Amino acid sequence: MEIKLDKPLIVLDIEATGDQINKDRIVEIGMIKTNLDGSEDVYEQRINPQIPIPLNISEIHSIYDLDVKDSPSFEDVANEIKTFIGDSDLCGFNSNKFDIPILEEEFLRVGLKSDFDSKKLVDVQNIFHKMEKRTLGAAHIFYCGKVMENAHSAIHDARATLEVLKSQTKKYSELENNIDFLSDFSKANKGSVDYAGRIVLNDKKQPIINFGKHKGKELEFVFKKEPGYYSWILKGDFSQNTKSCFTKFWKKFKSKT
Repeated sequence: MEIKLDKPLIVLDIEATGDQINKDRIVEIGMIKTNLDGSEDVYEQRINPQIPIPLNISEIHSIYDLDVKDSPSFEDVANEIKTFIGDSDLCGFNSNKFDIPILEEEFLRVGLKSDFDSKKLVDVQNIFHKMEKRTLGAAHIFYCGKVMENAHSAIHDARATLEVLKSQTKKYSELENNIDFLSDFSKANKGSVDYAGRIVLNDKKQPIINFGKHKGKELEFVFKKEPGYYSWILKGDFSQNTKSCFTKFWKKFKSKT
């Protein structure tokens, strides 16, 4: 059964220098775009992160500093990546927590707007964990009946993720075969405002702080009681996405005062 699409769907996978969204850099991106007519377009690019790749990370994805020394920087290819994505919805394995946030961070770093907030985001790992609670390699064996080849190669991981997604919709009758449903179902925290889940919405759709000493408090209440909190967020070790979400609510708060 093919996935029902209202817009093209891009399955992506990213390899990076590590897993810290606001500090690490992309070293490889692989994207498979499924178009409405069933045809596919593929984008694969190694990227010079302009910082050293730690040896323990290189041993995982087999991309070393020498492999990317002559590759373009993210800034060099940012526009072509954004153009390839276009108006497509996005899908990946652990993509809501890693691939999409780190890609947005790279876009923001070079002054481009990602427009990811207007897209449906399907995280195959969250669907998998809700249904079977395993890993990508195990998911591929479980759903597709074969061992993954070339694991941690971005384009092969993206291909495996696409195969798993198609198999998931065949296996589970409760999974509606459309991107709107899969996007909503695969969200780990449906009330999360930012990718890191630092801000969540309560039942009244009010933004609530979801970490630290103010966890559980309404954001507007904290802004009133501790005006310096917003400045602390901007100076803190948070992703650009988290900071931009706090900024959006801060501007709304200031417009009322």
